[in-house]
Amino acid sequence: MSKLNQTLLKFELEQNFAYDDFFVSKCNYFAFSLIDTWPKWEKSILNIYGEKFSGKTHLSEIFKKKNKAIIIKNDEINEEFFKKIRFHENIILDNLEYVHDENILYSIFNFVEQFNKYLIINSIDSINSTDFSLPDLKSRFKNCIFAKIEKPDDDMIFALILKHFSDRQIKIEKKIIEYITKRIERSYRKILDFIYKVDQFSLINKKPIDYKVIKEILEE
Repeated sequence: MSKLNQTLLKFELEQNFAYDDFFVSKCNYFAFSLIDTWPKWEKSILNIYGEKFSGKTHLSEIFKKKNKAIIIKNDEINEEFFKKIRFHENIILDNLEYVHDENILYSIFNFVEQFNKYLIINSIDSINSTDFSLPDLKSRFKNCIFAKIEKPDDDMIFALILKHFSDRQIKIEKKIIEYITKRIERSYRKILDFIYKVDQFSLINKKPIDYKVIKEILEE
């Protein structure tokens, strides 16, 4: 594996946000069902939260294409922000954890309620558990729906590994994928790192992926 470790580069997956490429399992069903059934929501603000690479951005892109939403990144929140979202019914705020101005967050909540907009907030942790100090901002959380994307279950792990290996034309037996599923850490980041390492090994060594290779990579 030393040869593999010397060749590892920054891991950047090709982004594919198609509806049919989003795999639904128990760990993300609630969040997906809300995205898929808009506007039949009990409240106008939805907070989707879960670990990095869990599919929050993918869900947002599905919602955007389906419902003509606008996605606002954290570095786009400035004086021109409200002019930009004024004519959009659906607004998506991505990466809330990087927005530190509580007053502007409070203004966003007020704006959504005042003009009957819909807002999706993506975050790693629930906004309800975030340490905000502004009482008026916290009071707005009662108007939110909270949808957590849980750690990947067996079905999700199997599907992720199968899809990414297939995309990379890596041939691997089903029983080996089942072996990986039972032993890999339940983390989206770790799963993607693992896929990348297998891909690099395959490209460098031009050898079949067997149990010995998988065990070595899992134990790294």
